[in-house]
Amino acid sequence: MTNEKLLTLAIHTYEKALPVKALLEREGIYVELNNVNLETPDVFAGVRVRIPEKDLPLALRLVENFEIFAYPDGEERPGGMVLVPTDFSECSEKAVRLAFTLANSLRGRIRLLYSFIPPGSTADLQLSDTYDYDADIEDIEISHKIEHDSKVLMSRLEERLRLAIKAGEIPAVKFDSIVTEGIPEDAILACEREQKPSLIVMGTRGAGKKQAELIGSVTAEVLDSCRTPAFTVPENVSPDFFSNLKSVGFFCNLDQQDILALDTLYRMFPVDKNNIEVTLLHIPSRRRFAVAYDPAHSIDRLLSYCKNHFPDYRFRIKDISLDIFEKEISELEAARPFDLVCMPNKKRSVFARFFNPSLPHKILFRADIPMMVIPV
Repeated sequence: MTNEKLLTLAIHTYEKALPVKALLEREGIYVELNNVNLETPDVFAGVRVRIPEKDLPLALRLVENFEIFAYPDGEERPGGMVLVPTDFSECSEKAVRLAFTLANSLRGRIRLLYSFIPPGSTADLQLSDTYDYDADIEDIEISHKIEHDSKVLMSRLEERLRLAIKAGEIPAVKFDSIVTEGIPEDAILACEREQKPSLIVMGTRGAGKKQAELIGSVTAEVLDSCRTPAFTVPENVSPDFFSNLKSVGFFCNLDQQDILALDTLYRMFPVDKNNIEVTLLHIPSRRRFAVAYDPAHSIDRLLSYCKNHFPDYRFRIKDISLDIFEKEISELEAARPFDLVCMPNKKRSVFARFFNPSLPHKILFRADIPMMVIPV
């Protein structure tokens, strides 16, 4: 019993009031259930769910998002699923929090993914007439411990996210998690193929650290291979990124696939589109040099189409020379004229990716700018 002033939060049937009471009490809120029918209290026509006045803001946030805090079974939301790989670092947690804003805008849900590498998976293969059973058993025990520790870390992350939702720091979006065994980039791509998310959100390290980890970068591998739009979040990104998003650099070569990617960008980002200026960064295709090609005419047509179909954006265009592309990308990073860069990503063979990395791959390692990569 409390001596504080109580307010009626809701009136439910007794059966519906009980889970609400359980949820609020689990979050530390005192709850009283009072019968509405005072003349014949043995008849449960309805009960008042009453709480202390000071707890009203938190209680409303919890009840309005009951499905998040009550741990229900998974019900698909209209916007599908946003896949967010994490390694529990500060950098990846920034990406997780921005993913909640995106998922809320898409009316979707979040799925967190962590993949741990089992012991012995990177060991050298050896041919031998004997088999070391003791070592194998030890590896299994270590693997079980790593899996247990990984699930503990994931539980802690989920708890931090629930606290952030209750505090109003991030939107109230339903989320769940997966902890699996395997190479991180393989696990992400396998999840993408099986569960078909509407978006992948990944954190990235600073440019200097990424250069040091050039071989085997998880984000670069995913960008090169996935067929789902991906949003990369560098570690220096601001928590209020979306509210400050004003300028977008959109790489294009003036074909139909650019329109498809631009349409995805237009529909996906939760921003005031009237405040966005999109610079179409035109990269001429070498294949067009062998045929008759009028870039000025194509540019005019693209600008006209964009202005008619994406009227809330403001558009301008800038040519980028292939001969000094690397230099211009470096200048782009130094000047930081864009809050976000966006580009279509065409499917390429493994051979082509190895000898000529994709544009998203190149920019990922040269710039600390949030990037939206859209497969076409």
